[in-house]
Formats: sequence, structure tokens, C-alpha cells
Amino acid sequence: MADGSGSTGVRDILVPDVLGAPYTAETLELPDDDEGKVVATLVRRPATEATDRAVLHVHGFADYFFQTAYAEWWCERGYDFYALDLRKYGRSILPHQTPNYVADLAHYHPELDLAWDRVTADHPHVVLSGHSTGGLIVPLWADARHKEGRALDVRGVVLNAPWLDLQGTAWVRLGLTPVVQQVAKRQPMRIIPRTVTGLYARSLHRDHEGEWDFDLGWKPIASWPAYAGWLAAIRRGQATLHGGLALEFPALVLASTRSTTPTELGEDVHSTDIVLDVVQIRRWSSSLGHHVTYVGIEGARHDVFLSREQPRTRAFAELGRWLTAYVDA
Repeated sequence: MADGSGSTGVRDILVPDVLGAPYTAETLELPDDDEGKVVATLVRRPATEATDRAVLHVHGFADYFFQTAYAEWWCERGYDFYALDLRKYGRSILPHQTPNYVADLAHYHPELDLAWDRVTADHPHVVLSGHSTGGLIVPLWADARHKEGRALDVRGVVLNAPWLDLQGTAWVRLGLTPVVQQVAKRQPMRIIPRTVTGLYARSLHRDHEGEWDFDLGWKPIASWPAYAGWLAAIRRGQATLHGGLALEFPALVLASTRSTTPTELGEDVHSTDIVLDVVQIRRWSSSLGHHVTYVGIEGARHDVFLSREQPRTRAFAELGRWLTAYVDA
């Protein structure tokens, strides 16, 4: 039975991306899993001039790469920008698949390995980047490679509101985990009940209350279902992080200064993290490694780089300061 481990290689064919020129996309062929054929997609946006520097970015849950302002910021600073749409996300969703589902976060390692090899073939200077769930997946992958004796030559990692723990009170976080783990063993595809207001996606999309354009088929207003097997995988990954990783390169963690749980449209929807608990992000950031910088961005949304102009500008300024001080120095 295929479990998503290993890799079959890269289909070295660049095609125009849905974002338009100069973005291109490349399909990464992966081993079949229990649902059949599996692919991931590597998107590239080159800098204006040839460079040996690059960023490799991974999106969050119910998400995919569309954050062109983030890519262009890096390109303006002489970095080629790469974004990986993981298996069963965004560009990589195939008709027979359960969107966004895996039973183990390590199943993402093959596409991360392939993307890393592709990027480092021409770029010895690479910065990793992850948002939300991607902000958990990326450091776990880098740490796993280090423990296997295959440490990655990473210059730094930028984590944008990484999902380092569950939301809610301590008794909810601790009490829910064993229940989910037991359910996942018997019924991994059982949907976990949760309240989804749709306010976050609405706050972003230009056809609703936001300023950004993205494919609502890939990033639905009502999100995607959360399954027991997937949530159990998240909790195992978070437990590993809570035990402490050993990243030896500088890490920058950015998040809003406040979390709220609004049930209707209002100011908090646009100026706080309404997806994750920033207190838990702040608490667990130091578990990433030996050199971690944490910055709270007043007025930021969950994705700080999709915030309104003022907090977004500050987030980019903080990223620039960190990059100058610790990565490009």
C-alpha cells in the first residue's frame, strides 16, 4: 500500500501559471497513495536579474499560493521565488482526491525534497517560508532531515502565523487530542465538527470584503472539511515541535498581536487573527531552534502579508530588517 513516502522524480516541463507571466508552474510526480495518482506543483516567479538566491514557500490549510505581493517583494530584493502547492491542495488537487487530506505530515516530505533539489540546483542561498499549517510542516521537515544526517543548507526561515498549537482553552487542547487520536485509528475519514463562519476568506476576497483575488474552488469561503486522520497528524506534528526542534538557522515568526472569534463582520475580522491563537504561536515559537525572532504585527490578519496596507507594510519592514541583519549579512 502506498503511503506517500519516496519520490518518482520531476516532470521538467514549465508551463504558464494561472497567475500569468512571469509565473510558471512545474508538476512534481509523486508515488500513488490510497486514492491513486498524486502530484504537487512548484510555482516560480523569477527575479528581474539572474540570481543565486531563492525562497521556497509553503501555504496553509484550505489554501494555495496566490500571494503575489509577497513573491514580488522577494523578487525586488534579488530572490527567485518558488511556491509549492502541496499534494491535494490548489493546483495539485486531482478529481479523485480528498482535498487537503493526509494522515501523516511526513507524507509531504517527498514533494518538499523534490522542490528543494529543484531550487538548490541553481541557488546555493535559500530561505524557507511557511504560512499557518505550512509554518508547521516546513520546520518539521527541515528538522527531520537534520536528524537523518541530511541537514539542509538553509539561510533562514520565515513563518507567517505558523500553526504551532490548537486554538481554545488548555482543557480543550489537551482533552481533544486523545479523542481525535482514537477516532483517527478507527475512522480516519470521519469529519470533525467545527464552526466555519467564512468570515476569514470573505475578509480577503475582492468579491466580498477584501482586496485579493483567488480561486474559490481551491480556497473556498467555507474552507474544506477537517478529518480525524488529518487532525491527528497535526497534533502529532505539534507534539514533536513542543518537544523542541533543533533548527540551526535563523527563524522569523510573524503574527498578529491579537486573536478574536467574531461571528459577524466587523473590525476584528480585518485587524486580528480569527483563525489561530496568537498566544500559542508566541508561546511555542522558541521551540523552533536556537535563533528565533518573534514580531507581533498590530492590526494584522491571520496571513500578515494579506493584511490591510498599514500592518502589511510593517510586516514587510520587519521581514526586511530581519533579512538584512541575519540572512543577507
